[in-house]
Amino acid sequence: MRRWARQALAGVMAACTMAACTPAVLLPWLPRVAARRLSRRLPLLCSCWARGPSPRGYSSGAGGKGLVLGIYSSEKDKGATQFTSAGEAFDRLVSGKLRELLSVCGPPLKKGKTRMFHGLHQDFPSVVVVGLGKKNAGVNDQENWHEGKENIRAAVAVGCRQIQDLEIPCVEVDPCGDAQAAAEGAVLGLHEYNELKQKKKPVVTAQLHGSAESEAWHKGVLYAEGQNLARYLMEAPANYITPIKFAEHIEQKLRSFSNVKVHVRPESWIATQQMGAFLSVAKGSAELPIFLEIHYSGGANTSDSPLVLVGKGVTFDSGGISLKPSSGMDAMRADMGGAATICSAIVTAAALNLPLNIIGLAPLCENMPSGKASKPGDVVRAKNGKTIQVDNTDAEGRLLLADALCYAHSFNARAIVNVATLTGAMDVALGSAATGVFTNSSWLWSHLYESSILTGDRVWRMPLFEHYTKQVTDCPLADLSNIGKYSRAGGACTAAAFLKEFVTASHWAHLDTAGVMSNKDEVPYLRKGMAGRPTRTLVEFAARLSQDSHGTK
Repeated sequence: MRRWARQALAGVMAACTMAACTPAVLLPWLPRVAARRLSRRLPLLCSCWARGPSPRGYSSGAGGKGLVLGIYSSEKDKGATQFTSAGEAFDRLVSGKLRELLSVCGPPLKKGKTRMFHGLHQDFPSVVVVGLGKKNAGVNDQENWHEGKENIRAAVAVGCRQIQDLEIPCVEVDPCGDAQAAAEGAVLGLHEYNELKQKKKPVVTAQLHGSAESEAWHKGVLYAEGQNLARYLMEAPANYITPIKFAEHIEQKLRSFSNVKVHVRPESWIATQQMGAFLSVAKGSAELPIFLEIHYSGGANTSDSPLVLVGKGVTFDSGGISLKPSSGMDAMRADMGGAATICSAIVTAAALNLPLNIIGLAPLCENMPSGKASKPGDVVRAKNGKTIQVDNTDAEGRLLLADALCYAHSFNARAIVNVATLTGAMDVALGSAATGVFTNSSWLWSHLYESSILTGDRVWRMPLFEHYTKQVTDCPLADLSNIGKYSRAGGACTAAAFLKEFVTASHWAHLDTAGVMSNKDEVPYLRKGMAGRPTRTLVEFAARLSQDSHGTK
């Protein structure tokens, strides 16, 4: 940048700090030549101001709020600014200044991009305008999600984070035409696990701007808080979330609901249930196993057939005697992601008071190597009497689920859905784009798929061919092997085929969430870390099931 521009920039920034305004506000008062030259640099000035000092008179303890407003992409690059209803109202409140600033502060705002302005209104020291993409964007059949909802979640999340960076304790959020999606974006986007750090990011409370869609906003907050609960449980270190501590945390979350009963089953109960497969995994660890059982009675009749959710709860997976490589093993604290998501979904269902009965089953233990641990080649007996040859102790999740699925059949279930971070092969197959679903029920698949379109947390159907079943039943020492005879070939499919051997229900689905366990930067409204997916899809699925008057036909 030339000397005159550096001097002008310094002068403009100083003047802005004194006047508590954005650089664009001062352009009309600059000499004509300087204004013309500076206008070309305006995007840089605005971005510098956004990263610069807070407006005069503002501190993190001040009473002002941040404000996030949405704006749609123009049909033409130089079309007129298209605010949301809330954006239009705010622009009228500030006599058109917001529209004027946007018109001179760089190119039209694209999807997911932002502009920040200070000093426009005394109640809102900082205003972030976020790009929502095309107006009235609906379901994208190629992407298998509702594009408009995803755009809102992503845009609101980035806007709220910018307010958080300014240490403003409260942000009001434009509903952007879909208050539930906006609430989800705000609450998911602001969440970060920093429980064990001395220096924490400031807590920011997100509120609805206006009151027209308060019910939808509240629903979105509950959906997002449910996923954040799963993220919290998955992210916490394994020495903080042991099997008993996991159960106690969920029990505490559900304590206030009179229609929920929680049973924390000890090792002695597990033994009486003849869950030999589950116990064979748990015996290698000093941490005692727990079988967590949750009964949510939201239906009109407590005897109505429940939705049964089963979640793999390995609170740390070292691989056992078939030890995993040390690199990345710390992430195996989240191998209880199945249990975390199904329990969080039930907490959310209770908060929403969904009118159906749900039972949650979570076998909880660690998979550790020791003198008591299972050895490759050992044979164990599951609850239904089938014997299993444990050829790889790192294929332990299916052993927990085998016994839990057998137990799930004792409840006359309307449907059984199990969730597990089960196989690395699923990560290879789908990556983090979607959860793999193996199911024997088109009715069940339809509900899961349609739910995922709305939540943006997608699912993809995988095969349950007899081809894979033969690979786990062809076993020299037992009824089944816990790995396919062709080793890694079709690993996610052979794991599902193994589970199918413990299912007699006509409506069952297995969700393999290994690929969606964590987030790097793929989902823009989730920070890096454990993702808590697909909690919101499970909640939406339960909500749809509660409204399905056709039962399971």
